[in-house]
Amino acid sequence: MTLEEVVGCNTTEKKMETVNQALEELLAAAQRRDCLTVGVYESAKLMNVDPDSVVLCILATDEEDEGDIALQIHFTLIQAFCCDNDINILRVSGMQRLAEVLGETNAESNGNEPKDLHCILVTNPHTDTWKNQALEEVGSYCAESRCKNQWIPYISMQQR
Repeated sequence: MTLEEVVGCNTTEKKMETVNQALEELLAAAQRRDCLTVGVYESAKLMNVDPDSVVLCILATDEEDEGDIALQIHFTLIQAFCCDNDINILRVSGMQRLAEVLGETNAESNGNEPKDLHCILVTNPHTDTWKNQALEEVGSYCAESRCKNQWIPYISMQQR
């Protein structure tokens, strides 16, 4: 391994860790501000009515979801819509960590139906110009990925 490869790998790992942390902070802040839409169907409805309010679309799966053809078709349609409307898209694995960040881990034990976390939209209402460092960090990562011809960036949310 060359020095460039070692330094490059280390930089990439640190960047991924930073983006991962920023995503978690963004989700928590957006949830507090009631700026999250959770679920494939709910997200599609919102994007149909007010696509300009959506600032980030998170598509989440784990290995067991990869074979779900219906979900993959939904993702393809959502991704196309987001690209047409200049909405940042982020693919995420680690559904359990995502559920923890959103406080959804004990929904089943409380007798509630667990939420569909496969698609999450972060919104920024037109009446409110919400500035958030974590949103800027994630948006910057998405833009950098597009510059590298990686149109839909991917991160893995790790358990803490």
